[in-house]
Amino acid sequence: MEKAYRYRFYPTTEQENLLRRTMGCTRLVYNKALAARTEAWYKRQERVGYTETSSMLTNWKKEEELDFLNEVSCVPLQQGLRHLQAAFTNFFGGRAKYPNFKKKHNGGSAEFTRSAFRWKNGQLFLAKCNEPLPIRWSKQIPQGCIPSTVTVKLTPAGRWYVSILVNDHTIKPLPKADKTIGLDVGITSLITTSNGDKIANPKHFKKLRNKLKRKQKALAKKQKGSNNGYKTRREVARVHAQIVDIRKDFLHKLTTQIIRENQTIVVEDLAIKNMVKSHKLALAISDASWGELIRQLSYKCQWYGREFIKIDRWFPSSKRCGNCGHIVEKLPLNVREWECPKCGTNHDRDTNAAKNILAAGLAVSVCGATVRPEQSKSVRAGAMKQKPNR
Repeated sequence: MEKAYRYRFYPTTEQENLLRRTMGCTRLVYNKALAARTEAWYKRQERVGYTETSSMLTNWKKEEELDFLNEVSCVPLQQGLRHLQAAFTNFFGGRAKYPNFKKKHNGGSAEFTRSAFRWKNGQLFLAKCNEPLPIRWSKQIPQGCIPSTVTVKLTPAGRWYVSILVNDHTIKPLPKADKTIGLDVGITSLITTSNGDKIANPKHFKKLRNKLKRKQKALAKKQKGSNNGYKTRREVARVHAQIVDIRKDFLHKLTTQIIRENQTIVVEDLAIKNMVKSHKLALAISDASWGELIRQLSYKCQWYGREFIKIDRWFPSSKRCGNCGHIVEKLPLNVREWECPKCGTNHDRDTNAAKNILAAGLAVSVCGATVRPEQSKSVRAGAMKQKPNR
């Protein structure tokens, strides 16, 4: 099972200079290739792929003004072109927007394959570096695991991270549990379970919103391009990083607990990108981070041998009575409790939705049934072979 271990490291002055130059060259090559592909299509209706951009890179290295591209490892430059090709593949497949140009103030990253680093005695040596990276080993990589890819990243907050991808043979399925659970995500309650339990939304962004507001006001008063402006921009980035760290820590603990206690986990396949287009709910939905919650549940189920099921996003989980199956025509968001007009059962909106989600998921698990007459399919991800996002 592939797993990425992420660590923070503190490079020496020599290493930092080399890594910054490597990221700068990777960014330059990516942007030049993106500009070339865009120009070729709009001017000549010609499609340029990875092979053509790789040939362009060879010619760019021969130019006198771009001779500095030869001073860094060639592997991150080629990997940048492969990432651009993947971005265009996702764009033409309708899974992403048109690729954007990379910006310097967003930090940067560089990916090294096996030919561009050495793994020796538990230490990592990157290409053109004589000294190992001074990594803060918060967790040791399991013995016998050899890194296949190393990605170095500089965040806008000025932190250096390295992600080491290995084929981890130590990941074993958890003992089978006798519980199944349906999850309904929300804003007031982050999760409502089919058991009737509710987990409150901690609203991490709201807690640090005033602090972020002060830093952003200070940044707006600084002269653009000045040293003080650079320092204040770094402070703003650190507040954002603090929000992200707190949110991910909470979600990892929550999803791990759910995985350990339940054998089958059922959720809705939400159209989050469409939901955040609502200006009234966009901030609350983004802060709740439903997409990250579902992503973590998905790959952790794959790791630990749990069954993960997504039901159709059009399934009327909130409008359907869990007792008699009657579906009401309208149920506004401000209605949190409702009474079934057919059987008279009083429902808590979220608990009823979670129970219906579980029932639909079990139908998919047992007989592969669809949950809508129109034959839209639910996704059973327990046996899907997918690589977790690193």
